[in-house]
Amino acid sequence: MTDRDRDKDKDLAWEEISVEHVVQDQWIDFRKSAYRYPDGRVFEPFYSYSRKDYVVIVASDVDGQYLCVRQFRQGIKEVTTEFPAGGVERFDGKEYRGAGAETTAGESETSAAEELLETAKRELMEETGYESDEWEHLLTIPSNATIADNYATVFRAKNCRLVAGQDLDETEVLNIQKYSADEIENMIYNGQFQQSVHVMAWLLAKEKERNAK
Repeated sequence: MTDRDRDKDKDLAWEEISVEHVVQDQWIDFRKSAYRYPDGRVFEPFYSYSRKDYVVIVASDVDGQYLCVRQFRQGIKEVTTEFPAGGVERFDGKEYRGAGAETTAGESETSAAEELLETAKRELMEETGYESDEWEHLLTIPSNATIADNYATVFRAKNCRLVAGQDLDETEVLNIQKYSADEIENMIYNGQFQQSVHVMAWLLAKEKERNAK
């Protein structure tokens, strides 16, 4: 982004002038806000929410099969196929607020990135029992910039090896399933791979592979 773009953006920014926390607990902070537009008009309500940042892992085993999980998603009330993923817990008990977020005193962007990678390794192990020595960060991006402030960080993990059983959280009920690249492609284009960020993760991973050849 150029300095000219930043200057123009100042004329687009809204000012939040009031906020009501409709629901605020350990899972979500759901807010109702009023905003003042650049021309002075005030509109409400605008709804938004905060949840944990999370990681998504496009993981493949030594045979080139991709590790996926099958689990129920209450939003669409269906069992979905998706990549291993999980919420980010900061080692100091706070949440990492995504790429470019302000860091606390003495903290570097490198240490924040290391925490994200450790989260990805932990989630892959807990959900599948697999580990990898070949990790690559693909992208950190807002999960849903219109109504949410959390970020998704996508990793690629290659040559994963089975070293343990699953170690699931109390809210997780899921099965592991392996798929070929062609099977994942078919599921995506037949509407059977239904997590949008996970589809983006797949496309990023495949683009990386094509560029590496």
